[in-house]
Amino acid sequence: MNMFERVDDLNNSRQKASLGGGQERIDRQKQKGKLTARERIDLLLDEGTFTELNAFARSRQSGGPLGDGVVTGFGKIDGRPVYLFSQDFTVTGGALGEMHAKKIAAVMDLALKNKAPFIGLNDSGGARIQEGVLSLDGYGHIFYRNVLCSGIIPQISVILGPCAGGAVYSPALTDFVFMSEKTGQMFITGPKVIKTATGEAVSSGELGGAYIHNSISGNAHFSGDSDEAVLHEVRKLLSYILQNHEEKPPAKARKAKDHEIRPALMTILPEDGQRPYDVKQIIAEIADGGTFFEVQCHFAKNAVIGFARIAGETAAVVANQPKYLAGSLSMDAADKIARFIRFCDSFQIPILTLVDCPGFLPGIREEHGGVIRHGAKILYAYAEATVSKVTVILRKAYGGAYVALNSKALGADAVFAWPNAEIAVMGASEAADVLFAKEIERSDDPRAAREEKIRKCMQASSPFTAARYGMVDDIIDPKETRKKLIQTFDMLKSKKEIRLDKKHGNIPL
Repeated sequence: MNMFERVDDLNNSRQKASLGGGQERIDRQKQKGKLTARERIDLLLDEGTFTELNAFARSRQSGGPLGDGVVTGFGKIDGRPVYLFSQDFTVTGGALGEMHAKKIAAVMDLALKNKAPFIGLNDSGGARIQEGVLSLDGYGHIFYRNVLCSGIIPQISVILGPCAGGAVYSPALTDFVFMSEKTGQMFITGPKVIKTATGEAVSSGELGGAYIHNSISGNAHFSGDSDEAVLHEVRKLLSYILQNHEEKPPAKARKAKDHEIRPALMTILPEDGQRPYDVKQIIAEIADGGTFFEVQCHFAKNAVIGFARIAGETAAVVANQPKYLAGSLSMDAADKIARFIRFCDSFQIPILTLVDCPGFLPGIREEHGGVIRHGAKILYAYAEATVSKVTVILRKAYGGAYVALNSKALGADAVFAWPNAEIAVMGASEAADVLFAKEIERSDDPRAAREEKIRKCMQASSPFTAARYGMVDDIIDPKETRKKLIQTFDMLKSKKEIRLDKKHGNIPL
């Protein structure tokens, strides 16, 4: 056989590998509204940049199709290298076997060595039962690498079909999880097993669909109504984050007419301090126009987290949302905030915290659910973070929530307050009732006496009191907030903070 014939044979083998489980199964995949494994890669990456690895691997158990149900390799997104795998549901339902796992582990090793983001496109029924413990061992090798990569390279999981059993733990170990609203599912035990074990009847979507994981469990961060929409969001996320822990986040050029003074910030807060408003309006005025990219927008809505650009530079935003639960901190909000802070600290993304919080959410459910432990995660995350940390107190900062939300004591580099801010152990009316209960009761006019005591407590909670003791660096004109932040983050660009050497701390999980 001459070289031309050998090349023809090679091309035929590649063509065979590209068909996965065959045209009939590909057609069934399309009928479900799903793209093929290779189409997903082509859509995600810059055109013509994908290089496949281990295309001819196959199971030694069954001698199945070439590629063994997963496509692996590397390419570029916006000109920057990424490594990835895409599971092929047309081959044994995308089930993971020995060689399937080895292919994923090999491309993860390359991603780590080259310090580039790793992306997993998941569409699998779980472990390949026919291969038994070899499948389980394969998952273990992937999980181990997820942990080794954590904090060194960004890891992104995309759920575009089923992700069942042990398979769900790899996405849970990665930094961000995207889900298709129509076809994405994640669960440890499927509906049939649950029906047998507990008698509960539930559909796959109700058990572990995109809505459930984006709004109730908090296991996912983003969702989209199609493969195309989800993959577009993945590309968008990567435009904000860096390639590895040693780099700085990618910057964009500032627009020519990008005003630093934002008069609209003067009118967003209601005059009545008890009334809600949408903190996203404030974020929109502080950030470069249209750059705020929210994370976990459907989960724990009393907290808002996401990425934005401020004068072209990437910044992370953590904010209380008075529209929900008055912006108080709940167990879910604490988990959401703490994990986001730790990601940003791992990858050198400056953190801006916007505070308007009456405290931790009261209630038996929260206390019995462990709000102390969950709340401590925020304290730990902020205190542990060594990136640039700036806080703006917009309105209320009461009690433990004031301390937890990047206060000076926890290592904030700069704390600013608007002139209407209230910084105290508790609200003025509650403080008056606790401190002056007997005086109010004994007075000739209890109502007038109470109002006088409330005014006294309000004076004590003035931001000027906190500024006097150095807990607030400056009280600023709201319309100058963006200007002040641009100046401050620019001043902190060279920040380096040295901590005592240790193996690692013990975050209150």
